[in-house]
Amino acid sequence: MDLPPAKESIWQALFNKRMLICVFTGFSSGLPLYVLITLVPAWLRKEGIDLADIGLFALIGIPYTWKFIWSPVMDRYQLPFLGRRRGWMLVTHICLLISIALMGQLEPALSIGVIAYLAAVIAFFSASLDIVLDAYRREILPDQELGLGNSIHVNAYRISGLIPGSLALILADYTTWDTVFVIVGLFMLPGMIMTLLVSESSLNARPPLSLRDAVIEPFKEFFQRLGRLRALEILAFMFLYKLGDSMATALATPFYIDLGFELTEIGIVAKNAALWPAIIGGILGGLLMVKIGINKALWLFGLVQIITILGFVALAEAGNNLVYLAIVLALEYLGVGLGTTAFVAFIARSTHRDFTATQLALFTALAALPRTFANALTGFLVEGVNPETNPHLHTFFSALGLPDGGLGWTHFYILCTIAAIPGMLLLFRVAPWSAPTPAQKIAHSQ
Repeated sequence: MDLPPAKESIWQALFNKRMLICVFTGFSSGLPLYVLITLVPAWLRKEGIDLADIGLFALIGIPYTWKFIWSPVMDRYQLPFLGRRRGWMLVTHICLLISIALMGQLEPALSIGVIAYLAAVIAFFSASLDIVLDAYRREILPDQELGLGNSIHVNAYRISGLIPGSLALILADYTTWDTVFVIVGLFMLPGMIMTLLVSESSLNARPPLSLRDAVIEPFKEFFQRLGRLRALEILAFMFLYKLGDSMATALATPFYIDLGFELTEIGIVAKNAALWPAIIGGILGGLLMVKIGINKALWLFGLVQIITILGFVALAEAGNNLVYLAIVLALEYLGVGLGTTAFVAFIARSTHRDFTATQLALFTALAALPRTFANALTGFLVEGVNPETNPHLHTFFSALGLPDGGLGWTHFYILCTIAAIPGMLLLFRVAPWSAPTPAQKIAHSQ
């Protein structure tokens, strides 16, 4: 009896202005991050920078993990043009376009410190853009469109990775790096145009009366609504669920280079074999969640994600084989697409619409923590730690049993698989399999 309206609402959600906006928010949100995690590492590795130093560049992602600190400022204060959300959206877009274009003007061998600082600036503006885009998207999407809207956002987010992760690498074989970075920076223009064409959300809540309220009330509401124990369990889950997946993909591009693949091969085969299955997984995930609910999706997609990480183990053993690379990555990123879609929907479900900016900033920051701090250690895990340059870190890893020469790629990816298990165990507490879906709740109430 309820099936026809549900189907109709799905198709209506797929073809409306809000979904088109989600395409642009996803693209603008993903592009700067992929510059930092794919283009910059490939550039540095090609210029002869050590893996350990490249791994440490993950620390420039700290703004993604601490963005909830300044999100209340963006929630409380409105710029004198375009409105509460759109003003910040325009400013951050412009800053990102300029800073990305400037990156290629530097020489890695001579200015690695300056590159690190500029990368941190890009991360700051990117995290700030995420704050306002996440809040705007949550405000324009009604609850019934959250799953599909976030699925479209995530897919556009991944499509943006084609620019720094595929197009830029191909261009780098034919032109200079400074030109490559300028071209990539110009891809922030579509988001700027979207910002000027859309309007503020009609459901935009009244800004907090003070900066103090903007800081305290979102946290107070979250813990009061869920209780201290359950709130802490949910926060721990947000940190752990994508840990193994994040570690597995942290040094993906240097991994491909070490296996002997050329940049053009990486740009054409590796990136596309990863992207499109992830998009397919995201679309399937969004549609399946309508049928099975977010909880069951987290269980099923999480298991797929763990199993497919093992594909990197097989690839490390197989070596330079383009066909094998494409198959392994297609399966891995199909799992990534499924898992990410369910995870983002869970994060959105955990927020209150009156406190979107700060709560989403906190939750997405927790999800970014593994990408920043755990990933900063991945280079050391693979290659080991030089006791002369990093004596304290060498002592720490030696105490954990890490060989002086590192784990190597094969054992590193086995470790990534193990790291994905704790997040799955927390599902027993935060998203039990037996919890009713929204459709079941509606049917029961009738």
